[in-house]
Amino acid sequence: MGSTEEDTTTSKPTSLYDAASSTEPLLFKPTTSSAYPSPPIEEPPQSDPSESDPTQSLQISFNYGPRPFKDLPFLILFLLFVLCTFAFGIFSIFHRNDNYSNVSAFTYDSNSNSCVQDTSFLSSQIWVSETSFFALSSSSLWTYLVWTLVITSVLSVPICLLLLLLLKHYTKQIVYVLLPFFIIMPVFFDVYWFVACTLSSSCSDAFPLVYRILVLVFILLIVGVIIWIIVANWHRIELTVRIIGVASDALSRNLGLFLVLPLLTVGLVAYYASIVVFLVFSRFNGKIVAKESNGEYTCVWKQDSWVPAYFALAILTMLWSLTSMVEAQVYVTSGTIAQWYFSKDDTKPHRSIRRSLRNAFGPSSGTICLSGLLVFVVRVVRAAVDSAREEDVPGIVNLVLRCCVNALLSAIDFLNKFTINFAAITGEAYCTSARMTYELLRRNLLSAVFVETVSTRLLAGVIFVLSAVYAIAVCAILKGVSDLGVNMYTVAALAWVLLILVLGFFVHVLDNVIDTVYICYAIDRDRGEVYKHEVHDVYVQLPISRNSRSSYPSRTLDV
Repeated sequence: MGSTEEDTTTSKPTSLYDAASSTEPLLFKPTTSSAYPSPPIEEPPQSDPSESDPTQSLQISFNYGPRPFKDLPFLILFLLFVLCTFAFGIFSIFHRNDNYSNVSAFTYDSNSNSCVQDTSFLSSQIWVSETSFFALSSSSLWTYLVWTLVITSVLSVPICLLLLLLLKHYTKQIVYVLLPFFIIMPVFFDVYWFVACTLSSSCSDAFPLVYRILVLVFILLIVGVIIWIIVANWHRIELTVRIIGVASDALSRNLGLFLVLPLLTVGLVAYYASIVVFLVFSRFNGKIVAKESNGEYTCVWKQDSWVPAYFALAILTMLWSLTSMVEAQVYVTSGTIAQWYFSKDDTKPHRSIRRSLRNAFGPSSGTICLSGLLVFVVRVVRAAVDSAREEDVPGIVNLVLRCCVNALLSAIDFLNKFTINFAAITGEAYCTSARMTYELLRRNLLSAVFVETVSTRLLAGVIFVLSAVYAIAVCAILKGVSDLGVNMYTVAALAWVLLILVLGFFVHVLDNVIDTVYICYAIDRDRGEVYKHEVHDVYVQLPISRNSRSSYPSRTLDV
């Protein structure tokens, strides 16, 4: 009895009432020295240690069930902006004044003290504008430019798919083969332009020898910076290659994203087109009034007072919509990749993209609007700070303010990192997702700042080389089949810009996949599980790779 009683008291703290009841009969009345018996001291309810911090005990995984709506005030605010933009835009169409483009046809009438219309030369102006348009559209430069851009747009799809396939199976070979061209291509174009401009009399007259040498040296300095970046990050190339390979494999198993994400972009363009139409028609809201200048009256256009405010509202709505659409694409990508990651087998989950779209434009739409608003505000404030820095305003107060603003913007960027990826997985609100993401990475000794910036730089270099090779091929073909002369360089440059934009979108999607897989890997470490062995084999090296020069500890999961 004694040993049992001692073990009981040491294993769990008990009250006086518990101690008496454990050694005496149930109806035993203890004797007390006072007239009033002391009431039994109740033990406070023991709370689970995990209840104090929900993030410690929550088993994080993809939320397949119904999700409640989060961050609704920001969704309502965004919808209010959109509804006001469309409402005033529709009003501007029906309230327009068709005489806006014919101000020069109005003359001042002293009898009526107003402006009256003179239509004698209106038809001739229309005929001249139509003639010049058809003359422009029939030019050979316009024809070759249109066909080149159309063919580039069509070829960009198989080029992206081929690049994804090569990065999936031959990542190391692709990177190491194209790595020297990161240096060769800029040097080639620099030297070629210098020699061609020197041999051309018109270019030599426009650019003197001193300017040509300055441009040549400047490009070579940029190449030197590229070489320094490659050498400084050479020890991380091998790991970066493996990260890109894992992300390419994950993206190749969800090829439906290549259809959904461009369609979302097309929807945004159509949405923008309607707002642009509203902005055009809003300029037609006003009237032609007489204006006195030096005793003479002229007819001028007077815009309605609400039009400038509508321009500001529409532009803010467009910018907020752009950042929200970018965040929505990140959300859909993260949700789709996370469903693939947390599936036990290697097969693609059923309707994963549809589920991610439903969550993005349903329960998590407010979270996406809030994230887009934060990104939009950060971009605007950062642009204002950069413009103020260019003005070089002196003063210690201005310097301190700029430092504080930059610190605040960096903190917001730090907060926003991985937040949408985590919200797509769990369906939590924005602030909750940001806090839980930070706690998740901190508990598992992972970096919350960046995953692997070298992968973005390598992919950017790859698409630059591929686009440059394509531009050279376009230039050679145009030189053989056309007589555009120096204009073929303009057409080839525009084709290069179009292809690099498409491939840049591909790299953006692949970067989102890398971030999502990183968060899923962190969730695996936190739960002590392994869903994708090939991912753990690569991402487990990230803390060691980043902190090889410091004493930051690393922890690996026993597989």
